[in-house]
Amino acid sequence: MANAGNEVLSWTSQDPRQSQLFGSYGVLYRFQTDTNNQGQTVTTLWRAIRANKEDRVAKLEWAPNGGLGRAVIGKSTLPMADLVRRDPRVLDARIFNGPDGYQYRWRPAHNPQNDVVLQDQNDNVIAFYRPTRPQRYNIGDVYGELHFVRNAGAGVVMHPPLMDTVTVTAMLYRFVTAYGL
Repeated sequence: MANAGNEVLSWTSQDPRQSQLFGSYGVLYRFQTDTNNQGQTVTTLWRAIRANKEDRVAKLEWAPNGGLGRAVIGKSTLPMADLVRRDPRVLDARIFNGPDGYQYRWRPAHNPQNDVVLQDQNDNVIAFYRPTRPQRYNIGDVYGELHFVRNAGAGVVMHPPLMDTVTVTAMLYRFVTAYGL
């Protein structure tokens, strides 16, 4: 998993629900978690589209007990659990169906860097999350990196619908593994 040609985003915060992903050009994604008027915890994923302008990519409405609730991504509404279904074939792997209809799998790489890789339907690694030692930046303390492998598989991981879904599912994978859900 060489870095050549990868888009690498630094990921702030140990709590992925309240974090930012940024590159050399600034913040690209921002997870913001608040409690709404009904007392429900909601995480919103924002994507920067230009300076001082963001689009809402997803809204994650958490269950009252803090568990997985409902996800609204674009015009689709589904249970969050559908985005991190256990894969019975691979220990600690989670699967989801992408906006293109194909199945994708997050799973530990079992390499020295403790990467968690995202595989497409043909087992190509199209993205991976790499934990890092905490490092301080102006934007915040960084605890990991999300790598998008530009030319892997069909070469579409950088296209917004899939890139957005990869970002949401990476956050959910980090969350469910951290809390044993």
